Amino acid sequence: MSSYGNRPSYSPSAPPLSDPNEPPIAHPYHPPSSSSSSANYSNYPHQSQPQTAGYGPGSSYGYYQNPPNYGSGFPPGTDPQVIQSFQMVDRDCSGFVEEKELQQALSSGYQRFSLRTIRLLIFLFKNPSEYFPRIGPKEFAALWSCLGQWRATFERFDRDRSGKIDATELRDALYSLGYMVPPSVLEVLISRYTDGSGRRPELCFDSFVECGMVVKGLTEKFKEKDTRYTGSAKLTYDEFMAMILPFIVSY
Repeated sequence: MSSYGNRPSYSPSAPPLSDPNEPPIAHPYHPPSSSSSSANYSNYPHQSQPQTAGYGPGSSYGYYQNPPNYGSGFPPGTDPQVIQSFQMVDRDCSGFVEEKELQQALSSGYQRFSLRTIRLLIFLFKNPSEYFPRIGPKEFAALWSCLGQWRATFERFDRDRSGKIDATELRDALYSLGYMVPPSVLEVLISRYTDGSGRRPELCFDSFVECGMVVKGLTEKFKEKDTRYTGSAKLTYDEFMAMILPFIVSY
């Protein structure tokens, strides 16, 4: 994904960081500031790493007898817990994790992740030069950090602490990140998670991540064409298909 306004990208799909030096961006990317955007985040541990459940000497998986050296593959300063989580699921010591291995690693640290969301994460985070749908240590560390930031946003807008967010909370969360999603688009997004009961759908964390990353990813691709940040762009049919289809077929 490209960065916006030549601002360096710190993670493929993490919520945008605020930048006081960045010029104002026109609708629909950057909503006007409000008191809600300066909410107290002290209760949400942005930097803390989730606890890894079910791993250790007494667990059913155990440890590698002779674990491979992953140190050179992870960025300097990577939390040892992140490295351990990678090691525990990379059972063949290939130096990569595939979809079911990634599902196991993330489900232990956050909650249960669907394979659909896992496939999207691999699509967004894998090295472009990597042919197979898998990620290595560097991408795994970036993904883990990114999910921590999405978790903080999720908790901020899960106001009733139900562990799920509804359409209104999803709208507010996306708005806080700079994405003014039209009501019609929001309906399409959340309709993906209906259970057939007729009740308004609610999103658990992995569904929230899926929605957020799709909105962010498509918005970033559109920005590449909307160089003046006007909210409109001219593109060919081929460009449109190349922009949309990867997100549809990736998962």
